Amino acid sequence: MNFLQLPEGWVSRLGRYSIATKSKIRGHHKGSSRSRRFGSSMDFSDFREYHPGDDVRHIDWNVYARTEKVYIKRFLDEQEMRIHIMIDGSKSMQNKWLFTKQLAFSLGSIVLMNDDKLSMSLGQGKHGSFKQKGKSAQKNFSHFLASLPEADELSFAEMADFQQAKDSTVLFILSDALEPIDKWQRCFNRASKYSKDIRFLHISNQQERKPVFQGDLRLIDDESAEAFNVTMTGRTAEAYNRQRSAHVESLQALCRRYGVHYMPVRVEDGIQQVVMHQLAKQNWLR
Repeated sequence: MNFLQLPEGWVSRLGRYSIATKSKIRGHHKGSSRSRRFGSSMDFSDFREYHPGDDVRHIDWNVYARTEKVYIKRFLDEQEMRIHIMIDGSKSMQNKWLFTKQLAFSLGSIVLMNDDKLSMSLGQGKHGSFKQKGKSAQKNFSHFLASLPEADELSFAEMADFQQAKDSTVLFILSDALEPIDKWQRCFNRASKYSKDIRFLHISNQQERKPVFQGDLRLIDDESAEAFNVTMTGRTAEAYNRQRSAHVESLQALCRRYGVHYMPVRVEDGIQQVVMHQLAKQNWLR
C-alpha cells in the first residue's frame, strides 16, 4: 500500500467510519448496515400485536405477563450496502491522480470493512472493474488500485459507463469536472438512472484555481490536444477566474437539478483533512 503514500496506520483509522445514507438499502444479503425493513438482527425496533402466522419465538412474555396481551418484538433488518466508486481517468486528472487514488482507496476500504459490497470502475470501463465484498477483499482491492493505468482517457463525462453502478445504494463520482457543462448534464442524467444517492467529489488543485503563469504562453488541452496562444496578464487571469467561477456555479446548479450531492475537494488539503473532517462534516460518513 506504500504506492499510495498514505499515513501510518491509515486503514485501522478508517475502521471507525461507515458510509452514511438515507437511501433505502436494497441488498439481498446480510451486511452490517441497517435497512428500513424489519428482520432478525439484534437491534430492537419496537413492539406490535401478535397476528396468526407470526414467529412465536418473537413473543415478549414479560409484556404478556403485565398486560395479558400478546405482542412480538420487531428488530431492524441488516442488509448490505452496494457502493460504487467511479473515477475520472481523463488526462486532465494526471496531476491529481495520486490524491484521487488515495480518496478512492479510503472510501472503498470503509465499505469493505463494514462487510458491504464495493464496486469500482475507471471512466469508460475499458480497464476492467472491481467488484467484491467484505474485509477479506482488502488485499485484492489494493492490488486493483495498484494496477490502474495512468489517467490517459480523452474524456469522462460524455463517455462514462455506469453499468457497473446499477442498483447501487451510493454512487461516488471522483472528477475534476473540466469538461463542458453540456457534457456534465448528459452525464448526470445517465447516472441518475443507476443510483438514488449520487455524490460528486469535485477535485481541484491550486494551479487550476489560481494559475500563476505569466507572459506569452502556448497552452495545450490535455484531452483534445487543441492549442491556444495566450498572453497572461492580470486582466487575463481575472477573465479566467470569472469563467471558472461560472463553470463551477453551473456545475453546482446541475447537481441540484439532478439531486446529486456536491462537495469540492482540494488536493493540497490532504487525504486526512478530506476524509476525517470534510466527508464527516458533510455527513457522508458516520
